[in-house]
Amino acid sequence: MPLRSDHPLIGTWRITLPDGSCSETYRVRADGTTLVFSREEVAESVFTISDQPDKDGFYEETDTIVKDNGKRDCSGEVTAPGKPITNYLQFHPSGNLFVMCVERSLDRCIGPFIRVRGKAI
Repeated sequence: MPLRSDHPLIGTWRITLPDGSCSETYRVRADGTTLVFSREEVAESVFTISDQPDKDGFYEETDTIVKDNGKRDCSGEVTAPGKPITNYLQFHPSGNLFVMCVERSLDRCIGPFIRVRGKAI
């Protein structure tokens, strides 16, 4: 299902490992698809996300990898397509950062994902 044109997730995002050794880039499209680059991995996914945040500021997002080149990602893993994963996203008020959490809490999250501006990937 397509997203509204001003949904905060649409765009290109990058997350870098804490030691700076690897970055992942996510190109999130309004048609509900994502293209991901992580080390040698290139993956495509489909996703759904809530239109508005809940009362605590979280968007529920479910992502399913549909295609993967079989190469290792930043964590050294090879991602198997087909398994839906649900996470909860919370955006910074600027709209240029978000964290991805395993539940509707900031206790177990990764990030920040930083909006990429300028040149296309």
